[in-house]
Amino acid sequence: MRVPVFILAGLLVHCVFLVSIFDIYFSSPLVHGMTPQQTPLPPPAKRLVLFVADGLRADSLYELNSNGTPQAPYLRGILENNGSWGISHTRVPTESRPGHVALIAGFYEDVSAVAKGWKENPVEFDSVFNESKYTWSWGSPDILPMFAKGATGDHVYTFCYAAESEDFGAQDAAKLDMWVFDHVKDFFNSSRSNQTLFSALNEEKVVLFLHLLGIDTNGHAHRPNSREYKENIKKVDEGVKEIASMIDNFYGNDGKTAFILTSDHGMTDWGSHGAGHPSETLTPLIAWGAGVNYPQKVTSQFFEDNFLKEWKLENLKRLDVNQADIAPLMASLIGVPFPLNSVGTLPLEYLNNSAHFKAESIFTNAVQILEQFKVKMSQKKETTLSFLFTPFKPLSDSEQINFLKKTRLYIQQQKYNEAVSLCKTLINLALEGLSYYHTYDRLFLGLSIAVGFVGWTIYVILVIIKTHTNLTKTVQTNNKESTVLFYGFAFVGMIIAFFLLIQTCPWTYYVYCLLPVPVWYAVVRELPVIQDLAANLLSLPIHQSIGFLLVCTLGIEILVFSFFYRSTLTIGLLIFAGWPVITQLWVQAKTTALIWTLLCVLLAIFPLMPVVGREPNVPLVIATGLLTLLFSCFSLASLCKSENKYRNNEDLKVHFYQMLSIALSTYVVSSTHDSLKNKQGLPVLNQIISWMTLVSSSALPLLSPTFLFQRLFSILLSLMSTYLLLSTGYEALFPLVLSGLMFVWINMEQKALQHYGLSLKPKLAVLNFAYATDITQFRQLHLDDIRRSFFFVFFIVTAFFGTGNIASVNSFDPASVYCFLTVFSPFVMGGLLLLKLVF
Repeated sequence: MRVPVFILAGLLVHCVFLVSIFDIYFSSPLVHGMTPQQTPLPPPAKRLVLFVADGLRADSLYELNSNGTPQAPYLRGILENNGSWGISHTRVPTESRPGHVALIAGFYEDVSAVAKGWKENPVEFDSVFNESKYTWSWGSPDILPMFAKGATGDHVYTFCYAAESEDFGAQDAAKLDMWVFDHVKDFFNSSRSNQTLFSALNEEKVVLFLHLLGIDTNGHAHRPNSREYKENIKKVDEGVKEIASMIDNFYGNDGKTAFILTSDHGMTDWGSHGAGHPSETLTPLIAWGAGVNYPQKVTSQFFEDNFLKEWKLENLKRLDVNQADIAPLMASLIGVPFPLNSVGTLPLEYLNNSAHFKAESIFTNAVQILEQFKVKMSQKKETTLSFLFTPFKPLSDSEQINFLKKTRLYIQQQKYNEAVSLCKTLINLALEGLSYYHTYDRLFLGLSIAVGFVGWTIYVILVIIKTHTNLTKTVQTNNKESTVLFYGFAFVGMIIAFFLLIQTCPWTYYVYCLLPVPVWYAVVRELPVIQDLAANLLSLPIHQSIGFLLVCTLGIEILVFSFFYRSTLTIGLLIFAGWPVITQLWVQAKTTALIWTLLCVLLAIFPLMPVVGREPNVPLVIATGLLTLLFSCFSLASLCKSENKYRNNEDLKVHFYQMLSIALSTYVVSSTHDSLKNKQGLPVLNQIISWMTLVSSSALPLLSPTFLFQRLFSILLSLMSTYLLLSTGYEALFPLVLSGLMFVWINMEQKALQHYGLSLKPKLAVLNFAYATDITQFRQLHLDDIRRSFFFVFFIVTAFFGTGNIASVNSFDPASVYCFLTVFSPFVMGGLLLLKLVF
């Protein structure tokens, strides 16, 4: 296979592998075609007021101040005297969009939905708002539109402030919440002179949704333990008190209004969210008003955490729920059909109603989830051959009928506790069945991808061995055998395609299942190479072969463990530090080996430090910028002495511009930090410089000298100018140390090649990217190249996980992008964070 074709094939295969992850593990859980289910009894409330305090942690609301006073006096009084309370447990990703979908629609979106559309629906889904008679909502333009655009008809109304108001650098983000409260008051005041609106507000099944973003914004900008965050909670508490009082007065205290206050997600101590830390997943839930239970006094209650004691709430019953359970709770309170895709279980302990009402409500909940199960099972049955279909046995058709008949009989016989118990069992089985059918093809597709990946890996190894080693002999191709082989694999491919066709599988299934066919065809064609390789391996002494295998296994295990435990990278780097001592390189190049050891030890410190963003240290970022400038000056001085390196002034201009870029980046970081600290916002000049630096950094290395070390140093300076702008602490030093180690590694490998009599030092010193490289002049691979390849892969993993991991991107902290923008823009901010990860 020619090199360009080989590279294109590799890109194609890896693109398929990447896309398959989302298709297999992150497919949408939604199904359509269910019948709406509604509790047949009259609801306790005519209207519902939902307060969602974005980014509010449970402990931040419930804990007492140092002087023993509550953070939110009004809400504390509600949970002690008028309503029920607990903790709502969210799921990863703890972001605003999936959090609100779980709250209002009752299901957990797949992770990829966040990337498909933040403000609009990548797929249509039902919600409490859609099922209501009217819904009026106030708040963020990033949240409200997705529920209005997903609703059928024209009965969900939104009132949003300008997107530019969501500024992390603003003087006081609490103004966002004040905007919501003020507009709700104006709305009700205006309804008195608008008969149409007044009549609509007095209808049944009305929802009022207040999205309060100030707490989240202040948490990002100042951290949850800051004065600004706590003051914002107090303002929300006062605003909720005013709105609740105003609504009660508006409706003449008719006792038909239910209130719920909760949050979409929490926030870490360092001001981020998105991952699964308890501070992100534990959110408050307080409900009061029509149909809601009063506080329940208890003498003791057991939870694994110690929050009850910390919050001084040991004697008030804590009612924890999953976040998706709040949607059926709201639907039950105002008597609307449960959202069609809801997977929440109605928390009966929150309801203050008859046992009959509770039994009917949980029965409706069970039937609604069972409807999803039946549709999911039907869809999978239609696309699977009858003799291959394996049903979910605990919930067969006869079992479903039995559950429903038995429950209905219990309700008729007024055995409500038995009916409730049976419904909860049915709900759990239906949810297990939904998960079973949702992941029905996962093993089959996963095996197909694994077979393809293993085949491609083997093929690449065979190509390398065949092309760059002398371990194999040249074998004459047998045309007859090749033809039989081709038609054999073609026949297998046709069988697979036919099998998928009669099951009406999606087109992506064809790609995943047919990919292994050409890949393994290419592997089997290299059977003579495999035979020669096996013969060479068997000729080696057994102890040498076993030792080699053990070392390879240890290396692979270190790489695997580094994905889960960053400290594993430290162990690997410390082993690398001793590499020159183990070999003869320490004797040949003591100075270079000493620098290698010191840099390895220095780099080994980074994986032991907290994930990026937890401990901001702007002075360290500034110091790194000055250190980079110092290295640039030394480099410039040494390069100026070598006249043959710089043949014209253009090269010097590029170097000076890159130094200027580093200096400007350092200034922007310092200036932006001071400006935001003083609540003066992001200076426009700083923003312009940051974006210009980002754009120019990708182009400047192309204008630098084409000699190896000069080009590499130019790339480092360009990357550092942008990376400084995206850094908040110690991670700014990381690329500097890693790059230094890479420069030393090049020299160390030269020494290693010289040790084997294969030194390329004279050629490497004058290596110029401007000239084409003759690949036919490459040397044959040596056993030491396996070690060299492992070093290369290990350094890539270190670059990726050295200061964090992919969860540190998911755990959204906008502080890293404040030099570029402070107004909330999820895709731009996410793009910049991914760019930082790539750097």
